[in-house]
Amino acid sequence: MKISVVGTGYVGLVSGTCFSETGNTVTCVDIDPKKVESLKKGKLTIYEPGLEVLFERNTKAGRLNFTTSLEEGIEGAQVIFLALPTPPGEDGSADLKYILGVADDLGKILKDYAVIVDKSTVPVGTAEKVTAAIAKNAKVDFDVVSNPEFLREGVAVDDFMKPDRVVVGTQSQRAMKIMEKLYAPLVRQGNPVIFMDERSAEMTKYAANSFLAMKITFMNEIANLCERAGADVDNVRRGIGTDSRIGKRFLFPGIGYGGSCFPKDVQALGKTASEFDYDFKILKSVMKVNDKQKTKMMPQIKEYFGGDLKGKTIALWGLAFKPHTDDIREAPALYNIKSLRRAGAKVVVFDPEAMDNVKGVVGRKVKYAKSMYEALEGADALMIMTEWPAFRTPDFDKIKSSLKNNVIFDGRNLYALDEMEEKGFTYYSIGRKAIKA
Repeated sequence: MKISVVGTGYVGLVSGTCFSETGNTVTCVDIDPKKVESLKKGKLTIYEPGLEVLFERNTKAGRLNFTTSLEEGIEGAQVIFLALPTPPGEDGSADLKYILGVADDLGKILKDYAVIVDKSTVPVGTAEKVTAAIAKNAKVDFDVVSNPEFLREGVAVDDFMKPDRVVVGTQSQRAMKIMEKLYAPLVRQGNPVIFMDERSAEMTKYAANSFLAMKITFMNEIANLCERAGADVDNVRRGIGTDSRIGKRFLFPGIGYGGSCFPKDVQALGKTASEFDYDFKILKSVMKVNDKQKTKMMPQIKEYFGGDLKGKTIALWGLAFKPHTDDIREAPALYNIKSLRRAGAKVVVFDPEAMDNVKGVVGRKVKYAKSMYEALEGADALMIMTEWPAFRTPDFDKIKSSLKNNVIFDGRNLYALDEMEEKGFTYYSIGRKAIKA
């Protein structure tokens, strides 16, 4: 099958590459000539484990191609995916200008029937708007389908190639058959392709992400309560996670969720609720709690240093919003950097993948270390913002000899309390008792 993917961001590049892996001929379109040129030269523009192997194999085989020309990119395509950004506006609503702009262009250049697929996360009713935008100028038949992505950064290739389910919103039998054929190689083990109407598909994506954000936030609230009540959140997590009705995933407490999806999607669903005059109280609480959770450890670090951080140097391990990605969108580390600097502290940072992205946002306001241990040299304390595997079993003796104070503020609960006590650290974590050396 010949496929076009408009947009080579995270979703577009992963989707295009994975579809080419199943034998389709894919052309990815992007308006950024530098990005397209880089991709043509075989250089990925995002970091995602496992993607590089598929990318190299399919570009060499001629199944994966790139262009800046929309007309060239959709030539002969049976399915055209719109994987374009939908950034949040000031009121939290998703901005559809990129999607509707491309839809308007498509209507002018479509030569044959095609299925136009909204792959981006979009509000309820977007398929109708895209249909209207294309129909203004279209001289051929087409169908608009909602097909939300459920990709987790860091494991996106596995998520795409072995999906739990595929959601397709369409009421067209013609489009349904094409989408069923397209996804057949990915659901051979029996996981379902769930067909529904377009509005329900659009709502499904927001509902899924908002529910997971709510689950994370609930566990953070439990962790905060555990600290006051003298309970251990790790025990609570295990106790409720073994209940099959609840499940083990998304129960790890920490310093809040970030990234490109949860913050934006929760806001957008809240905006949709307000448009339909519905007061979505749980969602409002999720956003409020998560905003506060990101800098939860700031009062603890200020208290440790007697309320004065001026002249103190704080080392930060982890900048990405989660491990195995270079994505720093809404990352808690950025909020803590801002709070630390506002309090007069100097900040030294290290992350295995996200350093360049942070340099583009923060610039020279912080110092960038070449290694996790270099970041500690002469620092007054260590704060852990991201649970990268390399941080899980560090050389604690090296940490001790590098820091001025044997103190760790762990926003991801990486270390066992008894080990921290045994090694003589003062150790603060989330939802567990503080260890005082």
